[in-house]
Amino acid sequence: VLDSQYGMYVWPCAVVLAQYLWAHRRSLPGKRVLEIGAGVSLPGVVAARCGAQVILSDSEELPQCLQSCRSSCLMNRLPHVPVLGLTWGRVSPELLSLAPIDIILGSDVFFDPKDFEDILTTIYFLLEKNPHAQFWTTYQVRSADWSIEALLHKWNLKSSHVPLQSFGADKEHLASSSMPGRHTIEMMIISLAQSEG
Repeated sequence: VLDSQYGMYVWPCAVVLAQYLWAHRRSLPGKRVLEIGAGVSLPGVVAARCGAQVILSDSEELPQCLQSCRSSCLMNRLPHVPVLGLTWGRVSPELLSLAPIDIILGSDVFFDPKDFEDILTTIYFLLEKNPHAQFWTTYQVRSADWSIEALLHKWNLKSSHVPLQSFGADKEHLASSSMPGRHTIEMMIISLAQSEG
């Protein structure tokens, strides 16, 4: 997919997150997984092909991205994977009625600082509803000035860094293809912080 619009392109972060899922494929069968901001849905598709029960989502305001999710499922023989319109920061009937989940996926969702709090508001809502769930996310370092640290604290969330070399994603080539351009990709797992007392 060569179109470089937000949800219409396989960004390097998606390849790295897919690599993490592949490295943990034996733990995925039966896990309930939600991918947010899915776009082309590479991580979600990999999780589904590894046996997870996957739901793909993207903004309800971006029908072309939702169609991209559906197309990726069809091309990968996953016609029964549900695709939902979920807009970050918005409490919708679709968000409220989501079944329990174990893992939330998000590749390169921390792209525009104006969206950071909406993303973490949604993640907080999902983790409060599913306290043992985790948010597995990859992001590209685009500016040293952009940070979610204060927002994590505000929303009672904690993050742990996942070194790329721990799952073989620190190479120039992943999945038999070269990573386009030079990118600094990072991965972290976000979960609820322990409440005091």
